[in-house]
Amino acid sequence: MIEVKNVTKKYGNFYAVRNVNFQIKDGEIVGFLGRNGAGKTTTMNMLTGFIEPTSGEIIVEGHNIEKESKKVKAEIGYMPEGTPLYTDLTVKEFITYMAELKLVPKKERKKAVEEAIENTGLEKVKDNLTRNLSRGYKQRVSLAGAIVGKPKILILDEPTVGLDPKQVIEIRELIKSFRKDHTVILSSHILSEISQICEKVIIIDKGEIVAVDTPENLENNCSEDREIIITVDDINKNFEDIKENISNIKEINLISENDDNSVTYKLIITGEEDIRKEIFSNCAKLDIAILEMKKQENSLEEAFIKLVENRTEYSQKEINKMQYEKEIEDIRKEEEEKKQKKQEKKQAKKENKARKKGGKK
Repeated sequence: MIEVKNVTKKYGNFYAVRNVNFQIKDGEIVGFLGRNGAGKTTTMNMLTGFIEPTSGEIIVEGHNIEKESKKVKAEIGYMPEGTPLYTDLTVKEFITYMAELKLVPKKERKKAVEEAIENTGLEKVKDNLTRNLSRGYKQRVSLAGAIVGKPKILILDEPTVGLDPKQVIEIRELIKSFRKDHTVILSSHILSEISQICEKVIIIDKGEIVAVDTPENLENNCSEDREIIITVDDINKNFEDIKENISNIKEINLISENDDNSVTYKLIITGEEDIRKEIFSNCAKLDIAILEMKKQENSLEEAFIKLVENRTEYSQKEINKMQYEKEIEDIRKEEEEKKQKKQEKKQAKKENKARKKGGKK
């Protein structure tokens, strides 16, 4: 399990990340989303132990990342963006080198490297220099370097960027297969990819966590209204009249007039009722033939945009005030904990003294 508790990263007066909190359970594949400059990379770098938080705690598999960094790093496999490989090494040599860096015991290293090669489909190219590989195979080599030694946690930064459609599908399937042995944190700008692969999404914006939920919940909650796309054969141009008879239709918007004389509309629907029967009934009365009708599904992209657009941009003065208030609150809690421990200690002494006195009698 990964626990991020009140983590802040500050550079001078600039807060890259502010009071970030989230949990990731064992075996989850989690998408980490944010605009450029949102604090996503900073947070991922803190999770890997590459940089330290200014304040707060990161607990990985029960270990504090600042106090027990070696134990934490042994649990993490990291695939950086851009597949930085040593081009003068073969695939096998590179993965072996990564195993050495991870302190995989020498007697286990050969088997660990072979398993990583097999699990990422690199058997055919294991003796090739990495510089001679296609982009897809380079991604696989970088993945193999991350999973060698079977770390419990994988952090993958833009693992499919620059790949062709076939390679993207292959890498996605590969990532899904990691679920049985690893917890995966996946960063990507391709939100449809996150929706397909991940069971939970964490969205960060302006250094703050704005959502932690499943892709399905985020998509369903992104709009109070629903949309139906309908194509009709409407010779008399009466379709828009159905709005008068169906109260749940908020708007009817023309999308296109088609070559076969059909017309396509978008209906904006309020409420949760299924109004398709009403639409069929009203169209029949108006002699309108429905050629196609489908529900327009909300996307993770729409949910993301709704969550991050028009968010308040705090001034530095406001940020400093919030941080000051948080520091005061932390001090207050610390003093209360000290007071409580002191009282418990005093009570324990009192009870111990009473027991000793009772024993003497």
